[in-house]
Amino acid sequence: MSPSCQERRHGSAAQDLAASGGHDARVEIVAYDPHWPALFEAEATRLQQAVPGLHLHHIGSTAVPGLRAKPVVDMMALVTDPDAFVEPIVAVGYEYPAAYNATLEGRRWLCRPSAAVRTHHLHLVTDRQVLDRHLVLRDVLRQDPSLAAEYAELKLHLAQQFASDREAYTHHKSDFINRVLSHYGDRPPS
Repeated sequence: MSPSCQERRHGSAAQDLAASGGHDARVEIVAYDPHWPALFEAEATRLQQAVPGLHLHHIGSTAVPGLRAKPVVDMMALVTDPDAFVEPIVAVGYEYPAAYNATLEGRRWLCRPSAAVRTHHLHLVTDRQVLDRHLVLRDVLRQDPSLAAEYAELKLHLAQQFASDREAYTHHKSDFINRVLSHYGDRPPS
């Protein structure tokens, strides 16, 4: 992501938080919680009942057993028209940060219960490759404990360095993620 794009997203995220009367929670990395998969399943079931046609995948660090993570369950769905799903998802309790989403192409991002306090992130993407990259990263980290430990250490370091800046925290994980994905391509190790 180019610096100007990153700056634009950072500014848009701040604009959405200000509009909702909140401020972003600090980046906090916690020990793995064995309840995270059940939280994903419960939320996926709830969303799929309310929004037919939504097939959700558990992505991110909360989907990797034993991995330290921000206590936010990340979910992703491949859809043909993300905008068609926004209204019904907002109706079941998600927030749609409009300014931030205006910086995104081919995807939408929603959070629950609010942009300031998040328990769930929902990524709606139109590009199968985007979904596949997240699934490969998840699966590689599940299968390689030493790589998962390296990632955990990086996240702890970044959370200390960028505790008040989620966009910078996320941006600085990119080199590690790209290195893993360049090694494994579009398939995890067998």
